[in-house]
Amino acid sequence: MPFLHLCSKIFTVGSKGNDQLKRAYGSYIIENLNFKGFKKITYKEAEEIGNKIIKLFKEEKFDVCKIFYNKFKNVITQIPQSQQIIPIESIEKNKEEKKSENFYEFEPEENEILDNLLPRNISTQIFKAFLENAASEQGSRMTAMDNATRNAGDLVDKLTITYNRSRQAAITKELIEIISGAESL
Repeated sequence: MPFLHLCSKIFTVGSKGNDQLKRAYGSYIIENLNFKGFKKITYKEAEEIGNKIIKLFKEEKFDVCKIFYNKFKNVITQIPQSQQIIPIESIEKNKEEKKSENFYEFEPEENEILDNLLPRNISTQIFKAFLENAASEQGSRMTAMDNATRNAGDLVDKLTITYNRSRQAAITKELIEIISGAESL
């Protein structure tokens, strides 16, 4: 599960991440949410976490919030990711970008729109991290099961060869006994 780093404060989601971080950074963990028993984590859970993060930010408990999760690349590869979600990092497209001289009127006001969109953006980024992490986990499980199946097949092949050699040795021994008995007559 992903975990959120709130500048020397850690907000963990899930028991595995919490267990790992508790050993070294237990004093920094401020909260752990565990969704055990949930078959599938939905946007609702991500929104719950996002609302808690926004509440902590409004209480000025932290300045920067980063989320850490595994990004799914393919079945074999998962890439650890770090993404800053508060404040939102701006992407510099072109330094010489011309400023638009157009004036736009917003209905409702700009601040009202941002107050509605920014919490959704945070929840969406958290939900994206959940989905990437889930895909990575399923890829890891699929690879592990494929390796286990392959190893079991190899073991069956080795046991079959060992069994056939034992059977051939027993048949050869019986034939030698029969031939030895026939020669003695």
